[in-house]
Amino acid sequence: MVTYNDSSTAGNSSRTSLDSRSLIPAVVLSVCFLLGFLGNIAVIILKPNWENMSSLSQSLMLNLAVSDLLCMLTIPLWTYSFLDSWTFGCKLISYLMYCSVYGSLLTVTVMSIQRYLQVVHLQRSLPQVGTSKLLVPLWVSAMILSIPALVVRQLVEQQHWIYCKHQYFSEGQSLAVLLTEILVGFVLFSIIVFSYISLYRQVNRTAFFNNQQTTRLITSIIVTFFGLWMPYLAINVLAVAAISLKNESLLKFCEDTWNAVGALTFLSSTMNPLLYTFTSIHLSTLGQRIGDQDL
Repeated sequence: MVTYNDSSTAGNSSRTSLDSRSLIPAVVLSVCFLLGFLGNIAVIILKPNWENMSSLSQSLMLNLAVSDLLCMLTIPLWTYSFLDSWTFGCKLISYLMYCSVYGSLLTVTVMSIQRYLQVVHLQRSLPQVGTSKLLVPLWVSAMILSIPALVVRQLVEQQHWIYCKHQYFSEGQSLAVLLTEILVGFVLFSIIVFSYISLYRQVNRTAFFNNQQTTRLITSIIVTFFGLWMPYLAINVLAVAAISLKNESLLKFCEDTWNAVGALTFLSSTMNPLLYTFTSIHLSTLGQRIGDQDL
């Protein structure tokens, strides 16, 4: 997810010293690891405000922290790859990273649906859905969506430097992988935006319409998700256009930009403890207050 390579357009420039395309992602990933690792460990150990949450909410919070922590554990390997040749298991590490990222995204999406039901429809949890019946399909979906990493991730040697990156065997294969990522990303983002905007409208129709904390929380969730993931999805869209139009200059721009926007997406796993775990009690209380008022 961090890097991309099309065998027909791969660059042949040597990499004898660090440049901004390598150093900036390495610095961003290092900061993400320090903050995200400590933040998600704190969620798992401290379990803040969990006593006021339903069992399903607690399971989703724990699942989000675990998936983000797994993502964090791959960061030192990617950081090292920006500074030196890749020396680890390319396919396995890539697959683990994709699984953890998709697991995190799907968990965030399910949480947005649960909050929508809790506040808008005054339901304490997803109706008639047990924790195992929800989390097992979630992780199965994440593993299925991550399968392309096992197919297209390869060790590529260029000018005595070994990379772990996408190695497509045809334009059709590259378009299929990119379009899948684009489709999944936009569908999940649309669900999240719909859920929180609906939640916001419900709050505005109650006596709590002046609750600025709720407004800030909902705004920060949507803006953060958009800011961290839209650049990556936008580059994928540009890459699809470049491949379809056989525009090598545009594709070269995408290749040069992928590392930076890919590193940016790791910030979502760093921000999740603040955006979701430590603020969930507010929306849980809000749902109860709205329910009490309607009664």
